[in-house]
Amino acid sequence: MGFLQASGSSGSEMKQKVAVIGAGSFGTVIADLVAKNGHQVSVWLRDKVHLKEILASGKNARYLADFVPDKDITFTGELALALKDVDVVFLAIPSKAFRTVLPEIKPFLSKETIVVSTAKGIEPGSFKLMSQIIREELASNQVAALSGPNIAAEIAKGELTGSVIASESDERNHKIQALLKSKFFRVYDNKDIYGVELAGALKNIYAIAAGMSKALNMGENARSMLLTRSLAEMSRFAVSKGANPITFLGLAGVGDLFVTCSSPLSRNFQLGYEIAKGQTVEAALAKISQTVEGMATVKTVVEEAKKLDVYMPLANALYEILYQQQDILSVVKDLMLGENNHDVEFSEAKS
Repeated sequence: MGFLQASGSSGSEMKQKVAVIGAGSFGTVIADLVAKNGHQVSVWLRDKVHLKEILASGKNARYLADFVPDKDITFTGELALALKDVDVVFLAIPSKAFRTVLPEIKPFLSKETIVVSTAKGIEPGSFKLMSQIIREELASNQVAALSGPNIAAEIAKGELTGSVIASESDERNHKIQALLKSKFFRVYDNKDIYGVELAGALKNIYAIAAGMSKALNMGENARSMLLTRSLAEMSRFAVSKGANPITFLGLAGVGDLFVTCSSPLSRNFQLGYEIAKGQTVEAALAKISQTVEGMATVKTVVEEAKKLDVYMPLANALYEILYQQQDILSVVKDLMLGENNHDVEFSEAKS
């Protein structure tokens, strides 16, 4: 492996070789955090035109116009170069690309390489999360997932941010924490990798609804109701899938839900906002021009909830708007007149 002792460090602090697959906004800031901690970092991207732009300007202007990443980061279009003797790989690509990209990187990885997913999506049809896909495609490798309220533009500005690294191994979690730690970026650990990933994927659904509520000028009362009912719906679904509902009270759950439902920087929020302002789904997606994970997640989750007989009125309402072209205000009215439910999930003991 590529372990080297960092200059001026103690023997226990080792320089590592790290690769980031994907040069979007989040991949870029992850690479910068790791590089600033003295590790050797390569970022791989497939788009040759984009690569030339980065190499010429020293910036990733497509995603982070004013941000200058660490000068020691190597941007490359060659997988063999990016992954040579690599210790840790961060997958900063859309969830829909995992099945295509993982077989491509497999030949360059050793059994000791840790593969970290940063994607917040669910595979349609199989309902597999990204860690599960990694385990299928890269059966020999260690797996972890990074998730939380992590808006890349704010990380690029050095604003205070918390994230969650999840895997079954304390040692693995601590290794990723050490790679990413900084004065403004703090990483907490969690062993419930399924719950952390599921929370990250589910919150994208409700961020779309939050964008719609903003565009419709709904008040703070409505927003608080949306957030709390979204969390109830997420945790109810999570339990049906075997996740720990307590995970949803942390950064990966309520933390990520809050920021994604509050910030116009969220692509899912932007989608809901544009649709509620009168744009078609197609036009709104074209305007955003980046992957909006929540669009596919709505459909996937609604289908799974029906199979499991899980009550998810908000997700169903969004599905009607996004896929069946139902009128937003009519759907909201039906929601408000629907059946009453408990305020807090799991608060009543089962007989």
